Amino acid sequence: MKKNIIISLIFLVIGIILGTKIISLSKIEDVFQNETIYYFLQEGVYTTEEILNENTESLNIKLINKDENKYYVYLGITKDVENAKKIKKIYKNKGYDIYIEEKTLSNEEFSSNITQFDLLINSTNNEEEILKITEVVLANYEEIIKKQ
Repeated sequence: MKKNIIISLIFLVIGIILGTKIISLSKIEDVFQNETIYYFLQEGVYTTEEILNENTESLNIKLINKDENKYYVYLGITKDVENAKKIKKIYKNKGYDIYIEEKTLSNEEFSSNITQFDLLINSTNNEEEILKITEVVLANYEEIIKKQ
């Protein structure tokens, strides 16, 4: 009888420990599920502000992120890889070499906005309209993400 009680208590403790571990792992998984992959269309990386300004003065629409004394220039952001390719093609036709860079962000408002902008880009092939939409996306990034 005592032996059965001891064995039952051991299994109960093991069950509690395993249950706690499983619950803590599922919370970590939820955090990663909130991150969304974005495709940033990078025009270039510059080491000085002077070189940056010289090489991008003809670009009216751009996002500049400074990180570790380097200036990263982006011309668009999307969650749809096909849209990224579409925007890249527009800039390639204008003579720019664009790199598509994957980044993850976890901001629900920005994600929702980008989903709507992606629908607009999907619905048109007009280059001027697409560039206007990317301009709004970059402004949205400045407003929501950079001000965090």
